[in-house]
Amino acid sequence: MNLNIIKEEVKAHLKGNVEVSVFGMRNKNYKVVGYISNIYPSIFTVNESGVEKSFSYSDIATGEISIKYL
Repeated sequence: MNLNIIKEEVKAHLKGNVEVSVFGMRNKNYKVVGYISNIYPSIFTVNESGVEKSFSYSDIATGEISIKYL
């Protein structure tokens, strides 16, 4: 998937609720549920109960994370 398309899709959902699934090493997977709080050139941040976590657009493209818009 093209990074520009991913960036535009995330930007369209700024301040919207999302569920980010992170596929870690050794089958340690977890989910982050919150809202997209900030957009930067190479990352975006998700606010989960007052804690910001950052994710890269390239992580979506490579399948290391998946994002679901709620």
